[in-house]
Amino acid sequence: MQAIDNPIDQMYGKRPRHWKMYTFIILAVAIIMGWSANAIVFKGLASKGSEVAYGIIYGITHPDTNLLYDLSRDGVAYQLMETIAIAILGTLAGAILAVPFSFLASQNLVPKWIAFIVNAFVLLIRTIPSLVWALVWIRVTGPGPFCGVLTQSVCSIGMISKMYINAIEDLDIGILESLDATGCTTFQKIRYGILPQLYANFSSTIIYRFDINIKDATTLGIVGAGGIGAALIQSINSRRWSMVGAYLFGMLILLLVIEVFSTRIRKKLARG
Repeated sequence: MQAIDNPIDQMYGKRPRHWKMYTFIILAVAIIMGWSANAIVFKGLASKGSEVAYGIIYGITHPDTNLLYDLSRDGVAYQLMETIAIAILGTLAGAILAVPFSFLASQNLVPKWIAFIVNAFVLLIRTIPSLVWALVWIRVTGPGPFCGVLTQSVCSIGMISKMYINAIEDLDIGILESLDATGCTTFQKIRYGILPQLYANFSSTIIYRFDINIKDATTLGIVGAGGIGAALIQSINSRRWSMVGAYLFGMLILLLVIEVFSTRIRKKLARG
């Protein structure tokens, strides 16, 4: 008596076989990686590269404790507070300025031609790196924390607007139609129909951008836009590795603390 085939085995035998496509993808990736590797020419380490690497490792493991506990303008604490202040002001300014851009760039709220123009402007802001913006604003305001705030405000507009637009375009328009049918004013529709749907997404986006701005504020300080980056690059150039270790240690502790609190806040927002 012939055994009846298992339906699972029958379906498994009819499974689509994409080995040709997978082979093509693997070959394409290998070709792209090989082509990309040709642009990298390794000429060996710099003449003092090993010395710098050793100095950084030594500085991280032997930070300058006097600098860590120094509360003057040259201390790690003051430099970190300045970095945090730049990130907070830059994030808040960017988040506020991104609101009108995001509403004007949402195709479900405005005509498509207006949304296209505003989207193109937001894309232009995102295209230019933060370091380039910093170099531009340094020519306008001069080096200092104010330059860092302006740079982060502009950069935040680009990223936050994109996230805002995605949230606005996912709005439940049916709620607005229901409020309109009950005779609600425009302000009431925004207050009770739009903001409750956007509050969690907007808040989570702002917190996420703040995390990014904290790290960017350090990088921007290297080109003179304030923050701990300026003191860090000066210490590296003068080969004061213990001071480098102190600044890096302070940055590490700061980022860990911010990451813990921001993750908890985002989880609470996601759970409502």
